[in-house]
Amino acid sequence: MKAAFFDLDGTLLDTVPDIRASLNRALEACGCSPVSYEQTVAYVGNGAEKLVERAAPAGDRGRILKLFAEDYNRSESALTRPYRGMKELLMALKARGVGLAVITNKLQTASERLVARFFPGVFDFIGGDDGRFLCKPDPTLTLRAARFMGALPQDCVFVGDGETDVRTALNAGMVPISVLWGYRSREDLEAAGAERFARDPAELGKILEKFL
Repeated sequence: MKAAFFDLDGTLLDTVPDIRASLNRALEACGCSPVSYEQTVAYVGNGAEKLVERAAPAGDRGRILKLFAEDYNRSESALTRPYRGMKELLMALKARGVGLAVITNKLQTASERLVARFFPGVFDFIGGDDGRFLCKPDPTLTLRAARFMGALPQDCVFVGDGETDVRTALNAGMVPISVLWGYRSREDLEAAGAERFARDPAELGKILEKFL
C-alpha cells in the first residue's frame, strides 16, 4: 500500500450535527421546513447541491444552497467530532510512509478548514468539491490525487462509510474498505459491492496492516 484515501463525513469526522444546523438555518430563512437528524444522515454523502435538493424538494434551491454554503463555511463546527482512534491510526500510517489523502464531496473550503482543525499536518492531499471535478463516485479527483502522491491505483486503498466511497474505489481501481461507524448500514455497503468491513478504527488498522 503506497497511499490510503479517506472519506471525511462519517469516516474521519462526525459532521452531521453541524451540517444539519447550517442547513436548517438556510431552509428556515427561505421559508422551508427544517430537517431532522435522521433525515440529514440520509441526505448527506453526495455533495451540497444534492443535500439541498433532497432537503428542499420545492423552493429556491439556489438561494438555499448559497445560504447553506456561507453558513457552513463560517461555522465554528462546535458540534463536529473526530471518531475516537482515527488520528492515532492516521499518524501510525504516516509514520510507516503511507501517503494520506482526503477525498470528499464536501465543499473544498469546509474540507480544508476541518482537516486543518482536527488533523493538522497529517494529509498530503485534500480533495473536496470546488466545482472543477464531478463528485464521487466519479474517480477523476481520486486518480488525480494518486498521481500527485506518485501512487498507482492498484497500490491504494479507499476507506469510507458510504456507497459512493465503495463505488469510487472500484471506479478508480483501488481496494475499497468500508467502516461501519458512519452514516450507512452494512446492507447498503454490501449492495454497492463492499467486501471488507471495519467496526472501529482498531479493526480498520488491522485490515490496513495486511496491505503494508
